[in-house]
Amino acid sequence: MTSWQDAVERTVTGLGYELVDTERSAGGLLRVYIDRVANDPNGEFVNVDDCEKVTRQLQHVLEVENCAYARLEVSSPGLDRPLKKPADYARFAGSAIELTLKLAFQGRKKYSGVLQPGEAGDGWRLVFNDGKTDQALDFSLDEVREARLVPVVDFKGRRAAPAKPAADAAAPGQEVDGGRER
Repeated sequence: MTSWQDAVERTVTGLGYELVDTERSAGGLLRVYIDRVANDPNGEFVNVDDCEKVTRQLQHVLEVENCAYARLEVSSPGLDRPLKKPADYARFAGSAIELTLKLAFQGRKKYSGVLQPGEAGDGWRLVFNDGKTDQALDFSLDEVREARLVPVVDFKGRRAAPAKPAADAAAPGQEVDGGRER
């Protein structure tokens, strides 16, 4: 790792977040992806306040470390979070992922299924359905080009409130408007 990567990782982990990835472009853009650590009491997802907190601290640290950049972006890894490190695979075991292998296996490189630990305790297993039956693909991290979580999107937002008890409902024949009977 270079000195700017070390500085970024020390800062992000020191603030209590997980460093997922960093990108640096030729135009001077430094992009940092952060996530909450597993079982964080502050919640499951990174929010704007988290990104702002990390950005402000990184601006100071990178200036002190004399790391040149034109623009700094700090964001969450998104709903399709990449799995990069062995700890990522352990954390998200049991989750649906999309997996791309470096070399084709039985004529294909892309698979989608549920991530599980390998049976022998080493490596990993992807359980997927090929359209006919459930299949299992055992693999090591060295064989993976890319792995990402399958996004789980809930368009309902907040869950609907439970139905009101019958005593709170309007009596038959009465209309209720803003809590007042008419």
